[in-house]
Order: sequence, then C-alpha cells, then structure tokens
Amino acid sequence: MRKRQHPHSEGPPQAPDQQRPRTCCLCWCGCCRCPWNEDLMEGRERQTCTKMESIEAAEEQLEPTLEEILSWSRSFERMMYSPSGRNLFRQFLRSEYSEENLLFWLACEDLKHEKNTKAVDEKARIIYEDYVSILSPKEVSLDSRVREGINRNLLEPNCDMYNEAQLQIYTLMHRDSFPRFLNSAFYKSLVESARGSSAEI
Repeated sequence: MRKRQHPHSEGPPQAPDQQRPRTCCLCWCGCCRCPWNEDLMEGRERQTCTKMESIEAAEEQLEPTLEEILSWSRSFERMMYSPSGRNLFRQFLRSEYSEENLLFWLACEDLKHEKNTKAVDEKARIIYEDYVSILSPKEVSLDSRVREGINRNLLEPNCDMYNEAQLQIYTLMHRDSFPRFLNSAFYKSLVESARGSSAEI
C-alpha cells in the first residue's frame, strides 16, 4: 500500500546516493519526537549541548582588559575574532532574542575549516536544519536569492557553501546589533568594571 505524502514533507535537495536518517512520514528533517528518530535527536542534542558548553566554559575564563573592551568600539571585526568579545556579544544578543545570528556565523566558521568530506556533508546539513530551514525556531534572516543558492549547494555540500549567507548575517549584526551593543548599559558596565579593576592594580 502506498503511503500518503504529508504536505510539509518536502525537504532540502538530497544527492541520489545520500543516506538520510530514518524518519517518520510526517517530518523530513527528523525534528519530531516520533519513535523513529527520538534516539537520533536526543543524541544530537547531547552532542550539541556538550560542544557549546565547552566553548562557553573556555571563553568565560578569559577576562578582557579595559584596552581590549574599548578597542571593540572601534572595530566590530576585532570583537568578533576575540573569544571574550564574542562571548559577551553573544550574551547581549541573547537578551535581544537574536543569539542565533552569532551561532550561525560560528557554525559557518567551523564548516570553512573542516577538511573531512563526510564531516562537511553532515555539518552543512545540520546548519541548514538549525538555521536556514523555515521549520527551525532558530532560522536566520536570509534573502531568497541566497537561500536558493544554498539549496542548490546542498546537492553537493562544500565547506564554502554558506559564505554569502554568513556575510549577510555578519553585515546584519554589524549594522544592526553592534551599535545597540555599544550603546547598551551592558557594554557601559563592562567598561566601568574594567576601569575599576585596572585602577586597583
């Protein structure tokens, strides 16, 4: 008997020989909690949480100096490539409910440095499901042209396939979130705290 096709079962393009995790007939991305993929999703969540917790723990140990904190106001790029800067900016974005933009940028950075072909394929699809799919609660804002390019590249994923999307989100954070960060009470308190610490030395 032929299974009925769910109206929302359409997913990202798959290569003919690409083996996907077994999912139920209602969910192409495997995000639902049916018995077919519950173990798979729980395993992925544990792995993701462990990775993010280790990144946060490493970055929270770094205490930025007053000079470093002030330098961020002159260069968004300098802040983004500073572990402590990223961590503090991420805290601010979380307060604005836009943390996914930075997480997407970090995931793309990680993908660009991946050399293993199978890992590239897996990471590219996870990034799609987490940040590009319209079904994801962490979907980032990308224009239709960039999305179409990503969908084409998913047929043969590569480590640079999200470059244009990453630049678009980087520009969004630079022009939109970063000025608010510098004018926020959060950033000003960082400056004052660093000044107090330096004065005690």
